Amino acid sequence: MPATATSPLLQLEQLTSVRPGSQGQTIPVLEGLTCSFHQGSLTALIGPSGSGKSSLIRLINRLDDPLQGRILLEGLDIRELSPPLLRQRIGMMLQKTHLFEGTVLDNLQLPFSYRKKPLPGPDDPEVIRCLTLARLTPDFLQRDARTLSGGQQQRVSLARALISRPQALLLDEPTSALDRPATDSLGQTLQELCRSEQLAVILVTHDLRLAERISDQTIYLEAGRIVEAGRTAELFAQPQSEGLQKFLAEPEDERH
Repeated sequence: MPATATSPLLQLEQLTSVRPGSQGQTIPVLEGLTCSFHQGSLTALIGPSGSGKSSLIRLINRLDDPLQGRILLEGLDIRELSPPLLRQRIGMMLQKTHLFEGTVLDNLQLPFSYRKKPLPGPDDPEVIRCLTLARLTPDFLQRDARTLSGGQQQRVSLARALISRPQALLLDEPTSALDRPATDSLGQTLQELCRSEQLAVILVTHDLRLAERISDQTIYLEAGRIVEAGRTAELFAQPQSEGLQKFLAEPEDERH
């Protein structure tokens, strides 16, 4: 069932997940979590460390599977999709860029190599397209990816995620190692991409300034549960729960 203009691209239904404890017990990570994400909308996931933010996007990308519940992509349970196809439709950027040895072009060719597809060359329209979307120029293609600045590496990582033309983009603290100008620049790029490419963007961040500036919706997690969710401007201006009120008031270095 294809998503319509009003139906969500992604639906998460009653997700529960656990992790093993040090003494063989299971520790709850997410408990009965239900939410949805739309194309053309950027959602920020915020909350204290250990609240389940990164665990949630790992489930969406099937790096982990839930104990209970299901995740639907255009109405289809993602477990019915092969992991390579799922990750073609849902791109992901991690906190660390994980660029591989070689040139920027070598890194952009990796998704094709994984899928055993012909590798695009430097003049391939898709290569130029994803570079342009990530605000990089073609002269980057032959540069050593690991010698680039932190902001440039994140943009290469973004271009690599976009080259498969995903419907959704998952971002786990993509600006945590960047200075403020680079953070603001990447944030603006993500906001523009969300609109122009009609992506469902899900951003995990401790940077509340960034979340408030670029996100349409915000979900506040605490101990694996959604405490508050709604339009970002309203949620930041009038937090209803004591937990979110305290979280928004904390100094940034105490939120990590």
